[in-house]
Amino acid sequence: MREIIISDREEGQRLDKFLKKYMDQAPAGFFYKMMRKKNIVLNGKKAAGNEKLRSGDVLKLFLSDDTIDKFSGTVKIELIQKRKTELDVIYEDEHVLLVNKPVGLLSQKADPSDISLVEAITDYLLKSGSLTPEDLRTFRPGVCNRLDRNTSGIVAAGKSLAGLQALSLGFKERTFGKYYRCLVKGEIYETKHINGYLTKNKEKNQVTVANYPLEKAELVETEYRPVKGKDGYTLLEVHLITGKPHQIRAHLASEGHPLIGDYKYGDKKTNDRLKKKYGLTSQLLHAYRLEFPQMKFPLESLSGRKFFAEAPELFEKIERELMGGMEG
Repeated sequence: MREIIISDREEGQRLDKFLKKYMDQAPAGFFYKMMRKKNIVLNGKKAAGNEKLRSGDVLKLFLSDDTIDKFSGTVKIELIQKRKTELDVIYEDEHVLLVNKPVGLLSQKADPSDISLVEAITDYLLKSGSLTPEDLRTFRPGVCNRLDRNTSGIVAAGKSLAGLQALSLGFKERTFGKYYRCLVKGEIYETKHINGYLTKNKEKNQVTVANYPLEKAELVETEYRPVKGKDGYTLLEVHLITGKPHQIRAHLASEGHPLIGDYKYGDKKTNDRLKKKYGLTSQLLHAYRLEFPQMKFPLESLSGRKFFAEAPELFEKIERELMGGMEG
């Protein structure tokens, strides 16, 4: 017999979904058969599988260890030993982790062999004791907003199922304020709210933004204000209202103000010159501020707060030399 006590991070899951994670190699019908026979019971009572689990619930599996092991598969713990940099944690509580993602790191895996921010977070939580290998059988931390590989800045992750679900819903419903800093070509003097119609080319991993409706295009909204400009460059604060892939990069390029360092949507001549001088190989785009409204459990600790992420050193160096330093 094996006894499992449901933790805070697992709360809110349906029992049958929890069991499927715990014994991921078992056929679905196995669990319902075991529940009918009371070989799997919840809080000492017969279960149907649709019960929502709560922290402190006691699940008993009247099964042999051989049976459990047979259906459990292998939990892989991938420590990101290839990366020497420590995870830059901005904020952490029981349900939420906010980190400053560096340039060059994927938010999530694109291929099985990739090392991504999710693996970095899993490694961090295992090392800190916030997560155990046993926990990974039924819960995996995950990021709730994604940044391009070569975009740096704040990424929010869920440490519990409740935190993961609440953060994901907030981003989906645009409850949170997402603000970026970027350096663009051309001098901009006015705050502007722009709309566009975005279409994707999956084969090229590229998008196009037009100022008129197109078939299968998605409406995107971007707002920006100039922080300062000088000598043909502007440091912008961008409020990302919708959140489509490459939106800021493509939308500003469509306005005639491509991001510095962006070879996909930007100005090659300008980028080549700054690459030669500074070694710049990626766009100067940084998710620097995340704002939260008043909220309830499990995000009450974030209510009304603003979080900031320091820009990469190279971003600050180029901005400082071109325009005299960062401003708040």
